Amino acid sequence: MIPYADFTFFGLMLYPVLPALLFGWFGRRIQSWLPIITGFMLVVLYRDLADVQPQRTLREIWLVLAYAAFQWLLTQSFLRLRQRVNQRWLFYSALLLGLTPLMISKFTPLLAPQALWGFLGISYVTFRSLDVIFGVQDGLLKGLPTVPYLTYLFFFPTISAGPVDRYRRFLQDWQRPRTRDDFLLDLDHAVDRIFTGFLYKFILAALIKRYWLDPTAAATGWLPTLSYMYAYSFYLFFDFAGYSAFAIGFSYIFGIHTPENFNRPFLARDVKDFWNRWHISLSTWFRDHVYMRFLIAAAKGRWFKHKYTSSYLGAFLLFGLMGLWHGPQLHYILYGLYHAVWFASHDWFSRWNKQHKIWGDSPAWRALSILLTFHLICFGFLIFSGRII
Repeated sequence: MIPYADFTFFGLMLYPVLPALLFGWFGRRIQSWLPIITGFMLVVLYRDLADVQPQRTLREIWLVLAYAAFQWLLTQSFLRLRQRVNQRWLFYSALLLGLTPLMISKFTPLLAPQALWGFLGISYVTFRSLDVIFGVQDGLLKGLPTVPYLTYLFFFPTISAGPVDRYRRFLQDWQRPRTRDDFLLDLDHAVDRIFTGFLYKFILAALIKRYWLDPTAAATGWLPTLSYMYAYSFYLFFDFAGYSAFAIGFSYIFGIHTPENFNRPFLARDVKDFWNRWHISLSTWFRDHVYMRFLIAAAKGRWFKHKYTSSYLGAFLLFGLMGLWHGPQLHYILYGLYHAVWFASHDWFSRWNKQHKIWGDSPAWRALSILLTFHLICFGFLIFSGRII
């Protein structure tokens, strides 16, 4: 079952939501209920059979449980070893092992198209598990209680497509007592986000798909492709933002303040502004754990003579990995490289413009920046869609 894909799922959500509403109304802590209902939802969501090999199937829930056991054992072992041995190789080994199930899931279909060694949401769960490994390496996590860790890893409102929460932020909500007044504030925000999700996903995205995206998808020629580019961009936003709104809304019901994932991305003025507005939890995860760590390592090791080289190479590393994370297909990789080139070009132009003052900062120039950025965003989504590759 795919979360938030149809109204059957929302009927199913009544089972965890109704008790959560009672817990909140009476000011009771929900920590004892949340792990139980998380396990129940995992069994329901992953009850289907997966073709792990030709003519061999396995319940998806067993893949999920095996993944959970593997990641728990890995993080607990890394935490204990990290307290005794502070070696970089240990950290890199933990990262590689943490990524191994995801890489198997992504690359196995290339070698054996009929084999499926993964489950819905494995990419986002892997981001959460790696966030814990980074936290242990940085000395920010001194302990990993099993129940909060596994609940964080498989928090069912956000399991299939994020937003990507951070363990320390999740743990604060887990430990925070919630009064009835706190619950009512959470409920108000939850209702707002859930109704926004219905508007975005089941009305706007559905209308765009039916009357704009699908007709242009079947047509050929450059004009239908241009129309498809805009249709796909708007559909992708409303569908994904709608999903995120649902995930955030239901998270608040359970007392977990999952961070927002979108902030009017089509009003961005440049590529940096866009990634501060689009899929925010993912872009900040890559920024903090990949881009900034690369810059710090390059500065400490004095890898490059030119001070901007590390920034440009870091951008290619960041966006290259982001594209590859979506899948090993060529259009995903090119999508990542497209944004890397755009990022580096914008950075160079911004520094050049400070001296030559060609591009201004008046309201007219800002409007032109938004318009230009919007079209560059849409062209990137056209690459992402795979239509022109």
